[in-house]
Amino acid sequence: MASIERISIPRARSERDFRSFVPVHVVWELTLACNLKCSHCGSRAGKRRPDELTADEALEVVDQLARLGTRELTIIGGEAYLRRDWTEIVARAAGHGMYVGMQTGARALTENRLQAGIDAGLGGLGVSLDGLAEYHDRVRGVAGSFEYGLRTLRRAKAAGLNTSANTQIGPQTIAELPELLEHLIKVGIGQWQLQLTVAMGNAVDHPELLLQPYQLLEVMPLLAELHARAASHGIVLLPGNNIGYFGPYEHLWRSVGAERSHYTGCSAGQTVMGLEADGTVKGCPSLPTVGYAGGNIRDSTLEAIWLSAADGGALRPADDLWGFCATCYYADVCRAGCTWTSHSLLGKPGNNPYCHHRALTLAADGRRERVVKVQEAGPASFAIGRFELVEEALDGSPLATVSQTPPAPGPVPAPRPIVPIELGFCHGCNCFVRDTETRCPFCDGDLAALRAEHEAWREHVQQLMDDLRATLLGAAPSER
Repeated sequence: MASIERISIPRARSERDFRSFVPVHVVWELTLACNLKCSHCGSRAGKRRPDELTADEALEVVDQLARLGTRELTIIGGEAYLRRDWTEIVARAAGHGMYVGMQTGARALTENRLQAGIDAGLGGLGVSLDGLAEYHDRVRGVAGSFEYGLRTLRRAKAAGLNTSANTQIGPQTIAELPELLEHLIKVGIGQWQLQLTVAMGNAVDHPELLLQPYQLLEVMPLLAELHARAASHGIVLLPGNNIGYFGPYEHLWRSVGAERSHYTGCSAGQTVMGLEADGTVKGCPSLPTVGYAGGNIRDSTLEAIWLSAADGGALRPADDLWGFCATCYYADVCRAGCTWTSHSLLGKPGNNPYCHHRALTLAADGRRERVVKVQEAGPASFAIGRFELVEEALDGSPLATVSQTPPAPGPVPAPRPIVPIELGFCHGCNCFVRDTETRCPFCDGDLAALRAEHEAWREHVQQLMDDLRATLLGAAPSER
């Protein structure tokens, strides 16, 4: 296997981070100015906000983030580099010991601009590539943007930055993912992050860009294949927060080494913070401004706004599940997955159809789900429309009960600090299970016996490797 490029881990979170509401990772929209015209842009970027933070205000924000304990800062836009003082912000954050990365479409990220960022302390660069050249350029609205992206990644790689590509998955993307990976292998990036296109902003205007929930049955096995292919070339395939949710491949996305890890719920407003260019503070950069803004740094200090989350402030989504997610086996662990995805789609968090475990469960019962737009989104940044969730037979034929709508508003449970729940693992079907289980609820395997068999297999493989190593070194292999 090729060597793995160094990966930034400042955003790795401890139990203390969760209990103390440390904003470990902050994603900051420096400006909404953008030189692309993306059909799926949730923030409807293009022009600067009329009231973006001044240079002095932005630097004060960095200082306050440092006091709150932020360890990683990701700058985005629009295009972050279109803000004139972006390198000053990078330098200030790096001076506080933060790891600073930037996500970009890279259309005008020239060699000089990139070097200025590196000189200021930029540590990583992620470039958006949503498919092969024809599709990517069409979705991004600018001819040649695919080649701009590859060229910028090559420059960043040569300069020693952590390099990554970010891909939004829609129906037309699926078939292009294997060939796209081959381009990324040639560039030599370190990480490839994948996420589903979300029904927000421009994407609501183009519902054809949205994956249907039942298509996860096709997408997830493909991603498992790509994960192995990428790893053989030193590329770590990373899931966005709306990819996965249990099923037989969950351990691939979030595990490190021999440790089996899994999705542990939305961290918005607890260890993740989003900032808009005008100083609006949100629990996550992707969430709608309306309903999820905790305040503005011009009205209060960033510290005061953030720490109000510890008292049940608006930054954290409420623990209010409904629909399939309310009774799911993983309900208290997953908590309906990505709040951004579910709220943008259905106008209320707590029920997320973009879940592999859910798609598999429905398919086993001969059912599937489809989303249908019923309301347009407004013109504002992060505006959402409304979609209807239709349940149908696995072959697409209608069922007697055809749609699900959110329940009427009622008392909403207050947000609470969440310490992730760690699950056990079934070595028979590769599904995560509760530690109290003795038999797997998914494959009915004896969990202890399967675990013992797995450990014996690992010991056998290790012995074979030791014997091979001894043989190559000229020593007698052990008797076994």
